[in-house]
Amino acid sequence: MAVQLGPAVGVAVVAVVGALFSFKVISIGVLIGLIALACTFCFLAALGQRAVHFLGKDEQLLVEGFTGSVVHNGPGMTFLNPFGYRSTEIRKAVTLSATSYAKVRDTVDSTERIEKGPQLLFLGAYESIVEQREAISLSSTDYLTVENRLTGEKSILKGPCLWFPGPHDAGKKGNAVSLSRTEYLIVEDQLTGERRTVRGPATWVPGPYDSGASKQTAVSLQEDEYIRLKDAATGQRWVQKGKALVFLEPTWKIEGSSPRDSGVRKAWSLKAYEYVRLVDSVTGKITVHRGEKTVFPGPDEELLDGEVLSAIDLKVHEYVKILDQATGDLRVEQGGKNGSQQVFLGPNEKVLDGGKRKAVEVDDDHAVLIRDRATGQLRLVTEKQLFVPGPNETIEEVRQLIRLADHEAMIVKRPDGEFQYYYGSEQKRTAGQPRSFFLQPYSEIVKLLWSKGRRRESRSLVIDRFDCRPQFMSFEFNCRTADNVELVLEGTFFWEVVDLPAMVKSTGDTSGDLCNHARSQFIRHVARVTLKQFMDSSHEIAKQVWEEDTEFYDSRGVKIHSLEVTRYACADQSTSEILEQIIQETTNRMNRLSQAESENEVNLFRTQGQIEQEKMNGDLLKIQHEHSKDQAEVLGRSEAARIAAFMEGLTEQVPKAEDRQAMWQMLRKTEALSEVSKGKATLFFTPSDVDLSIDAKAA
Repeated sequence: MAVQLGPAVGVAVVAVVGALFSFKVISIGVLIGLIALACTFCFLAALGQRAVHFLGKDEQLLVEGFTGSVVHNGPGMTFLNPFGYRSTEIRKAVTLSATSYAKVRDTVDSTERIEKGPQLLFLGAYESIVEQREAISLSSTDYLTVENRLTGEKSILKGPCLWFPGPHDAGKKGNAVSLSRTEYLIVEDQLTGERRTVRGPATWVPGPYDSGASKQTAVSLQEDEYIRLKDAATGQRWVQKGKALVFLEPTWKIEGSSPRDSGVRKAWSLKAYEYVRLVDSVTGKITVHRGEKTVFPGPDEELLDGEVLSAIDLKVHEYVKILDQATGDLRVEQGGKNGSQQVFLGPNEKVLDGGKRKAVEVDDDHAVLIRDRATGQLRLVTEKQLFVPGPNETIEEVRQLIRLADHEAMIVKRPDGEFQYYYGSEQKRTAGQPRSFFLQPYSEIVKLLWSKGRRRESRSLVIDRFDCRPQFMSFEFNCRTADNVELVLEGTFFWEVVDLPAMVKSTGDTSGDLCNHARSQFIRHVARVTLKQFMDSSHEIAKQVWEEDTEFYDSRGVKIHSLEVTRYACADQSTSEILEQIIQETTNRMNRLSQAESENEVNLFRTQGQIEQEKMNGDLLKIQHEHSKDQAEVLGRSEAARIAAFMEGLTEQVPKAEDRQAMWQMLRKTEALSEVSKGKATLFFTPSDVDLSIDAKAA
């Protein structure tokens, strides 16, 4: 360290001399001498200071001469020619620890070097520190990509270590990728473009020019799983079956995978009654695999039917038709006689007619109509059996036995066009004609379309069984009277089919013909009478309509038992109201007459009853009079007997008859008072009755 005492001492000496002079301690001559001495001392001190430098352990003296610079490192004392340099500088040495370094640059030739610690770094005369940093510490999972900026070369430095860079090195620290047992990386060399797979378990440190994608998980396959793989480089396709852990190579791709679908597929675990059919999309070959087993497809195989199929389970009464599409052969499989049978389809077979069907039970009530596709002919099977059609046979229809009741009839059109009539009644059937029958092939039941509705406006009533019993049929139509009143007539036929062949021969709409003919007849007859006449003779007109033209009904095989008009009304509203009033008035009049007759009958019966009652009352009075007379006579005789007994019994005690009579009357009054006292009646006596007298006495 340099000690600069000259200037300070000189200043102190001058200050002291000045103070002494100011206090007049010294003279002016002495003062000048002292000043000169002080200046000399200061000059000598300054020369000594430029010549001698004291340096510490961590100090360095940089001397800048007239032609160059030199350095002197401490510790120590350095002697310099005070007139041989321009300036000096003391600078601290750089302390580098064991983990730090400094990059030093020579300012003359611009070369750089790295100084590592631990050391006390003294720079050269023309050197400077560009940067001072800590060395990069790498653990066992770290790596460093080192790039030489002069040559562009890259290298990888793996840990654990402490890295000090070279003068032109740049390092980039990274973490090695830790891969578990189920993880892998796809790594690409950016120089060659080559890609490779790095599998775990491992700690991957990339090469100088390696670029790795994010970690991926290997595809874990269970025993019943598989994936389809394709090598994009070679075009090869194959199926990887489980149980396995699949690490994909860079050029491999899982077919059918997507962000939402891993591409892992389940193999088909087949039970004993299941099977699958696989078609090779390249060759078109179809293979059948039956259970029990687990089926993995080939790389080009797909499900032919889209799902796992179950064998066709046929019971005893079931069958199925199967077509071999390769040969065109048909076969029929039927349930076993002793139990069920399972049918598995072949590679090129398919089920016809919608799958398994039930065999037809042919018995007394059922037959089956069969068409042979080879010949096109129909036949009816009536033999009792469990019928299963042959390979070229189809069931057209299962026909039920047609049974006719006694009142029913049916018409069958035979293949030659002739009509055959069947009746349920034994009297109408011909010899050998059955009552119950099956409809034969190429025959059909004749159906007639009859009109329906009260006005027979719609011909849509299908009749295939004819009811031969008498029955009612209603009708309705309009007609006009002679006084131009339009009426709406409603009525009923009571009719019967008696000759079916004649009916079919003459008409196809029996109900419509009957109603239309009756309508025309009614119109003709009603037009001849007025409304009042029609109202009085509607039933006679209906009878005339029916009886005048019986030949019409006979020609159509029907018999009319009766024809009645059940209701009529005016079509015009105003006329209908007038007719309603007339009918109402007529009804009221008839009601009044009926009421008067009823009242007269009631009065007559009442009078007759009163007469009979009076006669009976007279007889009753006679009887009551006789009874009263007899009763009075009995009471009188009893009273007389009592009086006589009383009078005779008191003869000795009361000799006078007047006294005995007075005593009797007194007893009678006492009895009367006793009877009156038992009720609520009031009895009044006169003084004479009680023999009362009032005497006035003086006080």
